[in-house]
Amino acid sequence: MGNSKVLIVGGTGYLGKRLVKASLAQGHETYILNRPEIGVDIEKVEILVSFKMQGAHLVPGSFKDYSSLVKAVKLVDVVISAISGVHARSHQILLQLKLVQAIKEAGNVKRFLPSEFGMDPGKLIDTAMEPGKVTLDEKMIVRKAIEEAGIPFTYVSANCFAAYFVGGLCQIGKVLPSRDVVILHGDGNKKAIYNNEDDIATYTIKTIDDPRTLNKAIYITPPENILSQREVVQTWEKLIGKELQKITVSKEDYLASMKGLDYAQQVGLSHYHDIFYEGCLASFKIGDEEEASKLYPEVKYDTVEDFLKRYV
Repeated sequence: MGNSKVLIVGGTGYLGKRLVKASLAQGHETYILNRPEIGVDIEKVEILVSFKMQGAHLVPGSFKDYSSLVKAVKLVDVVISAISGVHARSHQILLQLKLVQAIKEAGNVKRFLPSEFGMDPGKLIDTAMEPGKVTLDEKMIVRKAIEEAGIPFTYVSANCFAAYFVGGLCQIGKVLPSRDVVILHGDGNKKAIYNNEDDIATYTIKTIDDPRTLNKAIYITPPENILSQREVVQTWEKLIGKELQKITVSKEDYLASMKGLDYAQQVGLSHYHDIFYEGCLASFKIGDEEEASKLYPEVKYDTVEDFLKRYV
């Protein structure tokens, strides 16, 4: 497999910076779109400079300047977008439509990976709860544009980010594990899938030159990380040698608690509802040829237990 040149859009972001690291680690010539919008955000500037020192190229470009996007895209073989979909109201995901247009015009890109990295909208769009469904709707609009433009793609479905979900034992608004009380969603038995963010980046970069992943959705669902909330809590209890008090929140109470919250919070809570009350992530079967840990057995991924050890 040849080593493609890779452009990462959103390279200073939460997942973006990990994708840059993984791309450099796997020997790709790596370019980062350097957007003037960063301004004087010194932390982001420091991230960019540190990547430059590790051999990445910074390419000026902005969604407000279409020709700059075309120029940046012409430098590479693969484009990966890691634009955050968290800010649903600002419709950031739809900014990628300009990127799709630029990739089509440039005509040289062998693979585009749009910002997916969560639940698979293709599988879950019909059952997703409002207003969280907006994120999936927008991702589907981007997919449709990619496919209509005839751009070769890979969609990476990474399920739950471990730091956000496992760290707080799947509780909303918590990122560190409790040592006394834990709130369970319903009976706590619906399965979800958790992945260390660095592993997500490693698997994503593995797919870009792989003919097996061309024009496909790939799922990061390592078997050891398909656990219910209750099992995540039990793993933690075993590590600290103590049983936590458990409080269960019924689906009715959960839905009632969403009323009156602002839109962005409701979007986030809708996703939690779909994952922990409906079990949406484990609701469909995938084949071995679509599953990252089967495609790349050489990657030693973090299990939920490995991940929780850092908090003991």
